[in-house]
Amino acid sequence: MEYCWFISIMRFENVEVIPLATKCISNYPLDATNGMMDKPLKFPDLVTGFQRNPEHAAKAALYTRYTPNEWFQKQIKYYNEADSNRHLSERLRNDALRIMRNAEEKIQHGQIDTGRRLGERINDVSFWRNEIASELERLLQEIQRLQDCRCTLERAIKDIEGPLRIAEECLYHREARKESELVHDETEKCLLEEIENLRNNQKRLEACLDKCKDQLRNCRAAQNQLELDLRNKECALGIDMMCHQLNNYSHGLEYYSGIEKYEPCLTEQETWAEAANRTIQRSQNERNISCQLRTSIEALLSNVSQEIWNSWSSTNNALAHRTSELLEAKNKLQQHLQKVQQEIFDVEKNLELMHKAIADKSHAIKVAHTRLEARMHRPDLELCRDHVYISLKKEIGEIDHQITRVHKALKELEDQHQKLLKTRTALEHDLALKIDALYIDREKVCGLRRAYPVNALFRF
Repeated sequence: MEYCWFISIMRFENVEVIPLATKCISNYPLDATNGMMDKPLKFPDLVTGFQRNPEHAAKAALYTRYTPNEWFQKQIKYYNEADSNRHLSERLRNDALRIMRNAEEKIQHGQIDTGRRLGERINDVSFWRNEIASELERLLQEIQRLQDCRCTLERAIKDIEGPLRIAEECLYHREARKESELVHDETEKCLLEEIENLRNNQKRLEACLDKCKDQLRNCRAAQNQLELDLRNKECALGIDMMCHQLNNYSHGLEYYSGIEKYEPCLTEQETWAEAANRTIQRSQNERNISCQLRTSIEALLSNVSQEIWNSWSSTNNALAHRTSELLEAKNKLQQHLQKVQQEIFDVEKNLELMHKAIADKSHAIKVAHTRLEARMHRPDLELCRDHVYISLKKEIGEIDHQITRVHKALKELEDQHQKLLKTRTALEHDLALKIDALYIDREKVCGLRRAYPVNALFRF
């Protein structure tokens, strides 16, 4: 219908146009001989009313007259031109109205379509803005939990210094033991193992702390990217919502010449969504790594605390066993010392008795010697080797033999007395060493290890 209406408007009317007779119309008279002016023409002044030159006026009247037919043809031409121009103007008016209506419809449709696409874009940006905000909130919570784990690791590393210092100080105190008590016993082995275990666990915790710090840096990088993307999307969302609310009657509308030729866009619709998705996926990946790291940190803390407690308990048990051994040895030494002391006392009594016995034997031998010497003064044949003489000699020999035996026994007893004195001295010295070692282990070392020096961070 529109096309037929357009054809009807575009219909033209055929009008016959008759050309006028060609005449040379000029206000300049020509000479009959050569066609050149013989005198310049003076036009009448219609304003001042000067008189026309009669000669020139006659010549001009000859050349400026039209015929009636020409006059009618000219009027017909004007009529035809007027009709043609009116039809053309009507067609142009109708075309202009149609173009205006079409332009209005297309512009209105374009605005509606742009508004609809702006609404869709606002929905898309709002969706990704909400997703990024939710992911940012979850990431911040994970960063806080990981930060708590970092603080826990730092406290654990610091808490290990307590038992490590105590174990080293215990070794230092036990180095003060003297002579034979400076034994590489089970307690010392347990202390060395405890120190090595504490240092190894401290290194493990420090390595885990380094991983935690690296993961915190990665999480903060993802957080920074999320925050930047969130700010950008909020800014873009504000601009798009402002654009969505604009209409033809809004304030602040301006012309920006050539703005449609400027291409500032950095991404396409698909790549824009993929970039937001990549940002969220990176954050999710960092959160998963952080969660796994926190789980490993908790397991490591539990393992380290159990190992520290086991080594602490093992050392305390070895120390208690060693203390009981020292106490038992001390008690036995005291018992032996008492027996040796009693034996020394008995030996000394026997020595006195033997000295008295030897002294008593001197009287008997004196009697025998005196008898034998007195009988040496018998006269002549009375100086007989009789049974008395034999008996005296036998008595003197027996007394000498017994005195020799008593001296020998005395010498052995005196030697044994010296040995007992040496044994007593050794026992007293060893007892002093035992008492000193027992004091070191029971008072100094056990005094340091009475309370477990790790706070409530380690639970069992």
